[in-house]
Amino acid sequence: MLNKEIRNHFPILNQEINGHPLVYLDSAATSQKPVQVIEALDNYYRWNNSNVHRGVHTLGNKATDGYEGAREKVRKFINAKSTEEVIFMRGTTTALNTVAESYGHANLSEGDEIVITHMEHHSNIIPWQQLAKETGAVLKYIDLEEDGTLSLDKVRETITDRTKIVSIMYVSNVLGTMNPIREITEIAHQHGAIMVVDAAQAAPHLKIDVQKLNCDFLAFSGHKMCGPTGIGVLYGKKDLLNNMEPIEFGGEMIDFVGLYESTWKELPWKFEGGTPIIAGAIGLGAAIDYLEEIGLDAIERHEHDLAGYAMDKMSEIDGLTIYGPRDPEKRAGLVTFNLDDVHPHDVATVLDMNGIAVRAGHHCAQPLMKWLECSATARASFYLYNTTDDVDRLVEGLRSTKEYFKDVN
Repeated sequence: MLNKEIRNHFPILNQEINGHPLVYLDSAATSQKPVQVIEALDNYYRWNNSNVHRGVHTLGNKATDGYEGAREKVRKFINAKSTEEVIFMRGTTTALNTVAESYGHANLSEGDEIVITHMEHHSNIIPWQQLAKETGAVLKYIDLEEDGTLSLDKVRETITDRTKIVSIMYVSNVLGTMNPIREITEIAHQHGAIMVVDAAQAAPHLKIDVQKLNCDFLAFSGHKMCGPTGIGVLYGKKDLLNNMEPIEFGGEMIDFVGLYESTWKELPWKFEGGTPIIAGAIGLGAAIDYLEEIGLDAIERHEHDLAGYAMDKMSEIDGLTIYGPRDPEKRAGLVTFNLDDVHPHDVATVLDMNGIAVRAGHHCAQPLMKWLECSATARASFYLYNTTDDVDRLVEGLRSTKEYFKDVN
Protein backbone atom coordinates (compact mmCIF):
# COMPACT_ATOMS: atom_id res chain seq x y z
CA MET A 1 0.00 0.00 0.00
CA LEU A 2 1.12 3.57 -0.67
CA ASN A 3 1.95 5.93 2.16
CA LYS A 4 -1.17 7.46 3.73
CA GLU A 5 0.62 10.82 3.71
CA ILE A 6 -0.14 11.06 -0.01
CA ARG A 7 -3.66 12.10 0.99
CA ASN A 8 -2.21 15.33 2.40
CA HIS A 9 -1.13 16.35 -1.13
CA PHE A 10 -4.83 16.77 -2.05
CA PRO A 11 -6.32 19.78 -0.25
CA ILE A 12 -9.93 19.00 -1.24
CA LEU A 13 -9.86 15.76 0.75
CA ASN A 14 -9.29 17.60 4.03
CA GLN A 15 -12.89 18.63 4.52
CA GLU A 16 -16.19 17.38 5.88
CA ILE A 17 -19.23 16.61 3.76
CA ASN A 18 -22.57 16.56 5.56
CA GLY A 19 -20.74 16.51 8.88
CA HIS A 20 -18.45 13.57 8.01
CA PRO A 21 -14.85 13.42 6.77
CA LEU A 22 -14.89 13.16 2.98
CA VAL A 23 -14.29 9.75 1.42
CA TYR A 24 -13.89 10.35 -2.31
CA LEU A 25 -14.55 7.21 -4.35
CA ASP A 26 -15.35 8.71 -7.75
CA SER A 27 -11.93 9.03 -9.36
CA ALA A 28 -13.02 7.12 -12.47
CA ALA A 29 -15.24 10.14 -13.22
CA THR A 30 -12.53 12.66 -12.33
CA SER A 31 -9.56 12.54 -10.01
CA GLN A 32 -8.67 15.09 -7.38
CA LYS A 33 -5.70 17.41 -7.91
CA PRO A 34 -2.54 17.50 -5.81
CA VAL A 35 -1.15 20.81 -4.60
CA GLN A 36 1.75 20.38 -7.05
CA VAL A 37 -0.64 20.65 -10.01
CA ILE A 38 -2.63 23.49 -8.45
CA GLU A 39 0.61 25.43 -7.90
CA ALA A 40 1.75 24.82 -11.48
CA LEU A 41 -1.49 26.31 -12.80
CA ASP A 42 -1.27 29.22 -10.40
CA ASN A 43 2.35 29.88 -11.37
CA TYR A 44 1.50 29.97 -15.08
CA TYR A 45 -1.42 32.37 -14.68
CA ARG A 46 0.36 34.48 -12.07
CA TRP A 47 3.74 34.87 -13.77
CA ASN A 48 3.91 33.41 -17.30
CA ASN A 49 0.49 33.94 -18.86
CA SER A 50 0.92 34.56 -22.59
CA ASN A 51 0.05 33.00 -25.91
CA VAL A 52 2.46 30.47 -27.38
CA HIS A 53 4.48 30.17 -30.59
CA ARG A 54 3.52 33.58 -31.98
CA GLY A 55 5.55 36.13 -30.03
CA VAL A 56 9.21 36.82 -29.42
CA HIS A 57 8.83 38.49 -26.03
CA THR A 58 9.94 36.87 -22.78
CA LEU A 59 6.50 35.85 -21.49
CA GLY A 60 5.64 34.29 -24.84
CA ASN A 61 8.85 32.29 -24.77
CA LYS A 62 8.19 31.11 -21.20
CA ALA A 63 4.67 30.03 -22.08
CA THR A 64 5.89 28.23 -25.20
CA ASP A 65 8.62 26.46 -23.23
CA GLY A 66 6.05 25.31 -20.66
CA TYR A 67 3.59 24.13 -23.31
CA GLU A 68 6.09 22.27 -25.46
CA GLY A 69 7.88 20.98 -22.36
CA ALA A 70 4.59 19.36 -21.34
CA ARG A 71 4.40 17.68 -24.74
CA GLU A 72 7.82 16.12 -24.16
CA LYS A 73 6.66 14.88 -20.74
CA VAL A 74 3.68 13.20 -22.38
CA ARG A 75 5.94 11.65 -25.01
CA LYS A 76 8.09 10.06 -22.33
CA PHE A 77 5.04 9.09 -20.27
CA ILE A 78 3.64 6.92 -23.07
CA ASN A 79 7.01 6.22 -24.77
CA ALA A 80 6.07 7.71 -28.12
CA LYS A 81 8.89 7.92 -30.65
CA SER A 82 8.51 11.66 -31.20
CA THR A 83 6.66 14.71 -29.90
CA GLU A 84 5.23 14.94 -33.42
CA GLU A 85 3.02 12.01 -32.41
CA VAL A 86 1.57 13.83 -29.37
CA ILE A 87 -1.45 16.05 -30.10
CA PHE A 88 -3.04 18.11 -27.33
CA MET A 89 -6.84 18.03 -27.41
CA ARG A 90 -9.74 18.74 -25.04
CA GLY A 91 -9.90 15.13 -23.92
CA THR A 92 -10.48 11.53 -24.90
CA THR A 93 -13.82 12.32 -26.54
CA THR A 94 -12.32 14.93 -28.88
CA ALA A 95 -9.41 12.65 -29.70
CA LEU A 96 -11.62 9.70 -30.66
CA ASN A 97 -13.90 11.92 -32.71
CA THR A 98 -10.85 13.29 -34.53
CA VAL A 99 -9.74 9.81 -35.55
CA ALA A 100 -13.24 8.93 -36.73
CA GLU A 101 -13.72 12.18 -38.64
CA SER A 102 -10.27 12.52 -40.17
CA TYR A 103 -8.88 9.00 -40.61
CA GLY A 104 -12.25 7.26 -40.83
CA HIS A 105 -13.82 9.33 -43.58
CA ALA A 106 -10.68 9.13 -45.71
CA ASN A 107 -10.21 5.39 -45.39
CA LEU A 108 -13.61 3.69 -45.01
CA SER A 109 -16.25 2.92 -47.60
CA GLU A 110 -19.40 0.86 -47.90
CA GLY A 111 -19.05 -2.67 -46.56
CA ASP A 112 -15.91 -2.01 -44.54
CA GLU A 113 -16.05 -2.98 -40.86
CA ILE A 114 -15.50 -1.15 -37.58
CA VAL A 115 -15.10 -3.44 -34.55
CA ILE A 116 -15.71 -2.42 -30.93
CA THR A 117 -17.06 -4.14 -27.78
CA HIS A 118 -20.20 -3.99 -25.63
CA MET A 119 -18.21 -2.49 -22.73
CA GLU A 120 -17.24 0.74 -24.50
CA HIS A 121 -17.89 4.22 -23.15
CA HIS A 122 -20.32 6.23 -25.27
CA SER A 123 -17.36 8.30 -26.51
CA ASN A 124 -16.01 5.15 -28.13
CA ILE A 125 -19.36 4.11 -29.60
CA ILE A 126 -21.12 7.14 -31.03
CA PRO A 127 -18.27 8.40 -33.29
CA TRP A 128 -18.13 4.96 -34.91
CA GLN A 129 -21.93 4.77 -35.22
CA GLN A 130 -21.87 8.10 -37.04
CA LEU A 131 -18.95 7.06 -39.22
CA ALA A 132 -20.75 3.85 -40.19
CA LYS A 133 -23.90 5.78 -41.13
CA GLU A 134 -21.95 8.31 -43.20
CA THR A 135 -19.73 5.83 -45.05
CA GLY A 136 -21.87 2.72 -45.29
CA ALA A 137 -19.44 0.78 -43.11
CA VAL A 138 -20.65 -1.99 -40.79
CA LEU A 139 -20.31 -1.62 -37.01
CA LYS A 140 -19.60 -4.95 -35.28
CA TYR A 141 -19.33 -5.89 -31.59
CA ILE A 142 -17.10 -8.46 -29.92
CA ASP A 143 -19.21 -10.47 -27.48
CA LEU A 144 -18.10 -10.46 -23.83
CA GLU A 145 -17.52 -13.46 -21.63
CA GLU A 146 -19.80 -14.02 -18.64
CA ASP A 147 -17.38 -12.27 -16.27
CA GLY A 148 -17.07 -9.21 -18.52
CA THR A 149 -13.72 -10.08 -20.07
CA LEU A 150 -12.73 -10.49 -23.72
CA SER A 151 -11.84 -13.83 -25.26
CA LEU A 152 -9.11 -13.63 -27.90
CA ASP A 153 -10.90 -16.42 -29.75
CA LYS A 154 -13.96 -14.19 -30.11
CA VAL A 155 -11.72 -11.31 -31.12
CA ARG A 156 -10.35 -13.50 -33.93
CA GLU A 157 -13.86 -14.55 -34.93
CA THR A 158 -15.08 -10.94 -35.17
CA ILE A 159 -12.17 -9.21 -36.93
CA THR A 160 -12.01 -10.06 -40.65
CA ASP A 161 -10.20 -8.87 -43.76
CA ARG A 162 -13.03 -6.34 -44.21
CA THR A 163 -12.22 -4.76 -40.85
CA LYS A 164 -10.56 -1.38 -41.18
CA ILE A 165 -10.75 -0.01 -37.61
CA VAL A 166 -10.71 -1.75 -34.23
CA SER A 167 -11.36 0.57 -31.27
CA ILE A 168 -11.34 -0.80 -27.72
CA MET A 169 -10.96 0.64 -24.24
CA TYR A 170 -7.83 -0.42 -22.34
CA VAL A 171 -9.70 -0.54 -19.02
CA SER A 172 -13.46 -0.63 -18.55
CA ASN A 173 -14.89 2.26 -16.53
CA VAL A 174 -17.70 -0.04 -15.33
CA LEU A 175 -16.34 -3.56 -15.06
CA GLY A 176 -12.74 -2.65 -14.32
CA THR A 177 -11.71 -5.20 -16.97
CA MET A 178 -8.15 -4.79 -18.23
CA ASN A 179 -8.20 -5.76 -21.89
CA PRO A 180 -5.31 -7.51 -23.72
CA ILE A 181 -4.62 -4.58 -26.03
CA ARG A 182 -1.27 -5.76 -27.33
CA GLU A 183 -2.71 -9.11 -28.46
CA ILE A 184 -5.81 -7.49 -29.98
CA THR A 185 -3.59 -5.03 -31.85
CA GLU A 186 -1.62 -7.92 -33.32
CA ILE A 187 -4.84 -9.57 -34.54
CA ALA A 188 -6.09 -6.29 -36.03
CA HIS A 189 -2.82 -5.74 -37.89
CA GLN A 190 -2.89 -9.27 -39.29
CA HIS A 191 -6.07 -8.26 -41.11
CA GLY A 192 -4.76 -4.85 -42.19
CA ALA A 193 -6.86 -2.90 -39.67
CA ILE A 194 -5.69 -0.06 -37.44
CA MET A 195 -5.98 -0.23 -33.64
CA VAL A 196 -7.46 2.68 -31.66
CA VAL A 197 -7.17 2.57 -27.86
CA ASP A 198 -9.37 4.46 -25.41
CA ALA A 199 -6.93 4.80 -22.51
CA ALA A 200 -8.98 7.22 -20.39
CA GLN A 201 -9.17 4.72 -17.52
CA ALA A 202 -5.71 3.27 -18.10
CA ALA A 203 -3.38 6.28 -18.26
CA PRO A 204 -3.96 7.29 -14.60
CA HIS A 205 -3.25 3.81 -13.28
CA LEU A 206 -0.98 1.77 -15.60
CA LYS A 207 2.39 2.24 -17.22
CA ILE A 208 1.62 2.72 -20.92
CA ASP A 209 4.14 2.03 -23.68
CA VAL A 210 2.62 2.74 -27.09
CA GLN A 211 5.58 1.19 -28.88
CA LYS A 212 5.14 -2.11 -27.05
CA LEU A 213 1.37 -2.02 -27.56
CA ASN A 214 2.02 -1.13 -31.22
CA CYS A 215 -1.38 0.59 -31.35
CA ASP A 216 -1.98 3.13 -34.10
CA PHE A 217 -3.89 5.69 -32.03
CA LEU A 218 -4.34 6.12 -28.28
CA ALA A 219 -6.39 8.72 -26.40
CA PHE A 220 -6.57 9.82 -22.77
CA SER A 221 -7.72 12.73 -20.58
CA GLY A 222 -5.78 14.78 -18.07
CA HIS A 223 -8.53 15.23 -15.48
CA LYS A 224 -8.64 11.53 -14.60
CA MET A 225 -4.89 11.47 -13.83
CA CYS A 226 -4.53 14.37 -11.36
CA GLY A 227 -4.43 16.97 -14.15
CA PRO A 228 -6.84 19.79 -15.07
CA THR A 229 -10.09 19.39 -16.96
CA GLY A 230 -10.22 20.37 -20.61
CA ILE A 231 -6.89 18.82 -21.65
CA GLY A 232 -6.23 15.46 -23.24
CA VAL A 233 -3.94 13.70 -25.67
CA LEU A 234 -4.25 11.96 -28.99
CA TYR A 235 -1.25 9.79 -29.77
CA GLY A 236 -0.94 8.66 -33.37
CA LYS A 237 1.75 7.02 -35.43
CA LYS A 238 3.55 9.68 -37.43
CA ASP A 239 2.92 8.22 -40.87
CA LEU A 240 -0.83 8.02 -40.18
CA LEU A 241 -1.05 11.55 -38.79
CA ASN A 242 0.92 12.94 -41.71
CA ASN A 243 -1.65 11.52 -44.12
CA MET A 244 -4.65 12.83 -42.18
CA GLU A 245 -6.40 16.14 -42.73
CA PRO A 246 -7.20 18.46 -39.80
CA ILE A 247 -10.88 18.79 -38.89
CA GLU A 248 -10.55 22.17 -37.15
CA PHE A 249 -9.22 25.14 -39.09
CA GLY A 250 -7.98 28.59 -38.10
CA GLY A 251 -5.00 30.20 -36.47
CA GLU A 252 -1.97 28.29 -35.19
CA MET A 253 -2.46 25.27 -37.46
CA ILE A 254 -1.67 27.05 -40.74
CA ASP A 255 1.53 27.48 -42.68
CA PHE A 256 0.39 29.80 -45.49
CA VAL A 257 -3.04 31.30 -46.17
CA GLY A 258 -3.94 32.65 -49.59
CA LEU A 259 -7.24 33.95 -50.87
CA TYR A 260 -8.41 30.55 -52.08
CA GLU A 261 -5.93 27.96 -50.79
CA SER A 262 -4.09 27.33 -47.54
CA THR A 263 -1.43 24.93 -46.31
CA TRP A 264 -0.97 23.42 -42.88
CA LYS A 265 1.85 23.41 -40.37
CA GLU A 266 3.78 20.22 -39.76
CA LEU A 267 2.97 17.81 -36.94
CA PRO A 268 1.82 18.14 -34.24
CA TRP A 269 0.54 21.69 -34.71
CA LYS A 270 -1.65 21.08 -37.76
CA PHE A 271 -4.19 19.43 -35.43
CA GLU A 272 -4.08 22.21 -32.80
CA GLY A 273 -6.06 25.04 -34.36
CA GLY A 274 -6.59 28.28 -32.44
CA THR A 275 -5.04 29.25 -29.14
CA PRO A 276 -4.14 25.91 -27.59
CA ILE A 277 -4.91 24.66 -24.09
CA ILE A 278 -1.76 26.16 -22.62
CA ALA A 279 -2.50 26.08 -18.90
CA GLY A 280 -4.09 22.65 -19.23
CA ALA A 281 -1.00 21.22 -20.90
CA ILE A 282 1.27 22.71 -18.25
CA GLY A 283 -0.99 21.29 -15.53
CA LEU A 284 -0.96 17.89 -17.23
CA GLY A 285 2.84 18.03 -17.33
CA ALA A 286 2.88 18.71 -13.59
CA ALA A 287 0.50 15.80 -13.02
CA ILE A 288 2.79 13.48 -14.98
CA ASP A 289 5.75 14.64 -12.87
CA TYR A 290 3.74 13.86 -9.74
CA LEU A 291 2.59 10.41 -10.85
CA GLU A 292 6.04 9.39 -12.04
CA GLU A 293 7.62 10.49 -8.77
CA ILE A 294 5.30 8.09 -6.94
CA GLY A 295 5.58 5.44 -9.66
CA LEU A 296 2.86 4.00 -11.90
CA ASP A 297 3.79 0.46 -10.87
CA ALA A 298 3.30 1.38 -7.21
CA ILE A 299 -0.04 3.05 -8.00
CA GLU A 300 -1.25 -0.01 -9.91
CA ARG A 301 -0.30 -2.37 -7.05
CA HIS A 302 -1.97 -0.08 -4.52
CA GLU A 303 -5.22 -0.05 -6.47
CA HIS A 304 -5.22 -3.80 -7.06
CA ASP A 305 -4.79 -4.31 -3.32
CA LEU A 306 -7.61 -1.88 -2.55
CA ALA A 307 -9.94 -3.46 -5.10
CA GLY A 308 -9.24 -6.92 -3.71
CA TYR A 309 -9.81 -5.71 -0.15
CA ALA A 310 -13.02 -3.96 -1.18
CA MET A 311 -14.43 -6.97 -3.02
CA ASP A 312 -13.71 -9.24 -0.05
CA LYS A 313 -15.43 -6.88 2.38
CA MET A 314 -18.36 -6.04 0.10
CA SER A 315 -18.98 -9.71 -0.70
CA GLU A 316 -19.91 -10.19 2.95
CA ILE A 317 -22.99 -7.97 2.47
CA ASP A 318 -26.09 -10.04 1.67
CA GLY A 319 -27.90 -8.94 -1.47
CA LEU A 320 -24.95 -7.05 -2.96
CA THR A 321 -23.97 -7.92 -6.54
CA ILE A 322 -20.50 -7.08 -7.88
CA TYR A 323 -19.97 -6.84 -11.64
CA GLY A 324 -16.87 -7.70 -13.64
CA PRO A 325 -13.89 -10.01 -13.08
CA ARG A 326 -13.46 -11.18 -9.49
CA ASP A 327 -9.70 -11.56 -9.76
CA PRO A 328 -8.16 -8.21 -8.67
CA GLU A 329 -5.17 -8.86 -10.95
CA LYS A 330 -7.50 -8.82 -13.96
CA ARG A 331 -9.20 -5.55 -13.11
CA ALA A 332 -8.44 -1.95 -12.28
CA GLY A 333 -9.12 -0.25 -8.96
CA LEU A 334 -12.89 0.09 -9.07
CA VAL A 335 -15.88 -1.94 -7.93
CA THR A 336 -19.27 -1.60 -9.62
CA PHE A 337 -22.21 -3.03 -7.70
CA ASN A 338 -25.91 -3.02 -6.88
CA LEU A 339 -27.83 -3.56 -3.67
CA ASP A 340 -30.95 -5.69 -4.12
CA ASP A 341 -34.19 -3.66 -4.23
CA VAL A 342 -32.36 -0.33 -3.77
CA HIS A 343 -31.86 1.96 -6.76
CA PRO A 344 -28.21 2.98 -7.27
CA HIS A 345 -29.15 6.66 -7.02
CA ASP A 346 -30.66 5.99 -3.60
CA VAL A 347 -27.52 4.13 -2.56
CA ALA A 348 -25.35 7.04 -3.64
CA THR A 349 -27.60 9.56 -1.89
CA VAL A 350 -27.49 7.78 1.45
CA LEU A 351 -23.71 7.29 1.16
CA ASP A 352 -23.33 11.00 0.42
CA MET A 353 -25.23 11.79 3.62
CA ASN A 354 -22.35 9.99 5.34
CA GLY A 355 -19.65 11.89 3.43
CA ILE A 356 -18.94 9.09 0.93
CA ALA A 357 -18.88 10.05 -2.76
CA VAL A 358 -19.60 7.27 -5.27
CA ARG A 359 -20.99 7.38 -8.81
CA ALA A 360 -24.45 6.07 -9.73
CA GLY A 361 -26.08 5.75 -13.13
CA HIS A 362 -25.29 4.14 -16.47
CA HIS A 363 -21.71 5.52 -16.49
CA CYS A 364 -21.98 6.53 -20.17
CA ALA A 365 -22.20 2.83 -21.02
CA GLN A 366 -25.84 2.07 -21.78
CA PRO A 367 -25.13 -0.87 -24.12
CA LEU A 368 -23.15 -2.46 -21.30
CA MET A 369 -26.01 -1.84 -18.85
CA LYS A 370 -28.30 -3.70 -21.26
CA TRP A 371 -25.77 -6.55 -21.39
CA LEU A 372 -25.72 -6.59 -17.55
CA GLU A 373 -29.54 -6.59 -17.58
CA CYS A 374 -29.85 -3.52 -15.38
CA SER A 375 -30.55 0.16 -16.01
CA ALA A 376 -27.90 1.53 -13.67
CA THR A 377 -25.25 0.59 -11.11
CA ALA A 378 -23.28 2.20 -8.31
CA ARG A 379 -19.50 2.45 -8.62
CA ALA A 380 -16.70 3.00 -6.12
CA SER A 381 -13.44 3.87 -7.84
CA PHE A 382 -10.11 4.11 -6.06
CA TYR A 383 -6.94 6.08 -6.67
CA LEU A 384 -3.56 6.62 -5.07
CA TYR A 385 -5.02 8.77 -2.25
CA ASN A 386 -7.52 6.15 -1.07
CA THR A 387 -6.90 3.78 1.84
CA THR A 388 -8.40 0.68 3.44
CA ASP A 389 -10.03 3.07 5.92
CA ASP A 390 -12.01 4.52 2.99
CA VAL A 391 -13.12 1.03 2.03
CA ASP A 392 -14.19 0.31 5.60
CA ARG A 393 -16.24 3.52 5.60
CA LEU A 394 -17.86 2.45 2.32
CA VAL A 395 -18.76 -1.00 3.64
CA GLU A 396 -20.16 0.52 6.84
CA GLY A 397 -22.16 2.98 4.74
CA LEU A 398 -23.54 0.20 2.55
CA ARG A 399 -24.66 -1.76 5.59
CA SER A 400 -26.38 1.36 6.94
CA THR A 401 -28.00 1.96 3.55
CA LYS A 402 -29.35 -1.58 3.48
CA GLU A 403 -30.79 -1.22 6.98
CA TYR A 404 -32.26 2.19 6.17
CA PHE A 405 -34.23 0.92 3.19
CA LYS A 406 -35.19 -2.24 5.03
CA ASP A 407 -36.85 -0.08 7.69
CA VAL A 408 -38.43 2.21 5.07
CA ASN A 409 -39.92 -0.71 3.21
